Amino acid sequence: MDLVPFFDDVDAQPWAVYQHAYGSAADVPDCLRALAGDDKDEADEALGELYASILHQGSVYEASAKAVPFLARLAAGGIRTADLLALLGGIAEGGTEFDDDGGDGVGESDEAACRRAVVAQLPLLLDSAASDVPDVRQCAVWAAAMTGAAGRVLPVLRERAAVEEVPLVRAELLSALAHLDPAGTVAAATEAIGPDHPGELRIAALLACVDAGLPWDRSHHGAMLSLLPADGLVTERLDQYRGEPLHHITESLLLRDTDEDRDAVFALLGAALDSESPEACGEAVGAAEAACQLSRSASHRLAAPLLALATGPRAAHVPAVLPALKLLGARAAPATAMLAGLAAGEGDPADRALEVLVAVDPERAAPLLARNPAERPRALGAACGGSFGAAPVLPYDPELLASLRQWLGTLEPGGNGPFRLAALLESWGADAAGAVPELCAALPGFPQLVPKVLVAVCPPERREDVAELLRTAARSGPVEDRFEAARALHALTGEDAPLLTAVADRLAEDRNGIREAAVAAAGLGPAAAGLVPALRAAFNAPDAHRNIPEMQADIDIAAALHRITGDLTEAVPVLAGVLTDTEMTWTRWAFVHATRIAAGLGPGAAGGPLVPVLEALLADPEQVPGAVLALLAIAPGRLDAHRAAGLLLDAAECGTAPAEALEALVALGPEAVGEDARARLARLAEQDLRLRVSGTLSAVTADERVREQARAAVRVLGDAAAGSVTTG
Repeated sequence: MDLVPFFDDVDAQPWAVYQHAYGSAADVPDCLRALAGDDKDEADEALGELYASILHQGSVYEASAKAVPFLARLAAGGIRTADLLALLGGIAEGGTEFDDDGGDGVGESDEAACRRAVVAQLPLLLDSAASDVPDVRQCAVWAAAMTGAAGRVLPVLRERAAVEEVPLVRAELLSALAHLDPAGTVAAATEAIGPDHPGELRIAALLACVDAGLPWDRSHHGAMLSLLPADGLVTERLDQYRGEPLHHITESLLLRDTDEDRDAVFALLGAALDSESPEACGEAVGAAEAACQLSRSASHRLAAPLLALATGPRAAHVPAVLPALKLLGARAAPATAMLAGLAAGEGDPADRALEVLVAVDPERAAPLLARNPAERPRALGAACGGSFGAAPVLPYDPELLASLRQWLGTLEPGGNGPFRLAALLESWGADAAGAVPELCAALPGFPQLVPKVLVAVCPPERREDVAELLRTAARSGPVEDRFEAARALHALTGEDAPLLTAVADRLAEDRNGIREAAVAAAGLGPAAAGLVPALRAAFNAPDAHRNIPEMQADIDIAAALHRITGDLTEAVPVLAGVLTDTEMTWTRWAFVHATRIAAGLGPGAAGGPLVPVLEALLADPEQVPGAVLALLAIAPGRLDAHRAAGLLLDAAECGTAPAEALEALVALGPEAVGEDARARLARLAEQDLRLRVSGTLSAVTADERVREQARAAVRVLGDAAAGSVTTG
């Protein structure tokens, strides 16, 4: 390949103007030069940089399409051919269909431009499918399939499949055909699952059968079991979405949401978990975890084989099965003795076992955690609910309290330990009163963490001592430390003066603390009238390009001004402005917060700009719950309650803010939630598939909470409807 004219063409492009994942694509020519150079390490690094920039985590950009012709020319010239064909396939996969009307694509999206650019290279891809080099053939087949150009690609791939002998390439060909023509590939896939074929082809055939929607029968069941462990059969494949075949099959069948497919999955996993192969068991455990996270019945159906694996003679498999036991919760009770035995050991294995024991039997876990909580970060995290903001789950235990008091005396800032310890003590309330001396001693080292814990655990006889300590802390030190002490003092004694001073200082000195200061001012109500000028001054400029924290701060300032003055004239325009600020991304929680505050304004806000803004939010499933609650509070006459009930159920069923949607549904009342809507609500509560709820909680925990909330809503609305009928 003559590289001189090639790089003349490369350099003629305005790469600095094109954009990729990291901004300007000015670095692309250097990457292409390194790819074509003699230094293999530099070429490898350049390839990695291209993946990171023009195909970043599967996303494509303007520069991706512009690079395609040059990548193809290098591949055609024999330079990193297989690697570059795979990169072209990834760019095609990240693209989207385009309007193939003979136009030049001007004005189309980056995704469409990328797919168009790779389709233009089909002659290269299809010629390469007949290369003498197997990995070039494999990459060319995959890339050609990712273009989606079935009419041009299928005849060539079918012809190649008839003569291909290399198992890995045969598997890639079958998968490519199934991708482009699922129904037309069923017969070939069904034939290829037989034992006479190589494993790489058989697993590709099983995946093709599942993806085509075929019923899972005995032949599929037996073939899958015979291929375990199966991950190694796909490690050299280019498909990134089916890298764990048993996991993929489990999810695909469960998502069909039929009794027959659930039975098939649980039979398959039960048999796989009974394997004598550690690797096969490991794959089965991973698939069982996925099943428990997707299906509400999985923990019941898979409890027996998982427990048999954990407590039976195959003890070597225990570490792999621990995460799955955690998902079983109380159903893993038969493994309690085994878990306690492991947890009594040392190091990370003991910590992992104790983490599971917290979920299975928290009362038994507490004294084991008491032995060395500082060296059990996983277990301590599980005891505190598993994520920040979650409620601790470990009950009060005197041994654990004594251990935490001792730890408090040596605790140093840094890491999650202090936050976990504080959360646990705070959740115990008065039961943790014995820790007051240690907390008082720890206050100087943790001035923002300890005050609220002191308030939560302080017994009546220590109230004055603790109050005096907090008064002293509220008078000196950094403003954020004084603020926390003053806020805790107010919660303990009701004293306003230190908190008023601390809020004023924070508004004046700490832009990052404005939101917390505004919330505290709102809690003081009319007593904070002297803070009104400072609150007004803390607003961001009306034409400012706010980030999310600034937007949240403006919401809370508006709420504070309303709580303090009772006047709506400032709060309404601010909230309306936030809710129409569509330039910001990731505004969901800011909008949710704003609608919550709007609901607290009451009917007095009905005549301003807020109601039309809230009505417009009904078109956004994420915002429907907040908008409905706000309209109910502000202007119930403007709300079509029956339509709102349907919108709320839509939002809940697709997992979009389901907890908020159910709360709003109950608020609408039985007259709005008719018989059909209650039937949908009942299905939501009892369906097998879990809701995919966004947030910090695990999929299982979040879904279980929503499920209980849905069941409660069914009872409330059903009882109210029955009472209404009886009264009528």
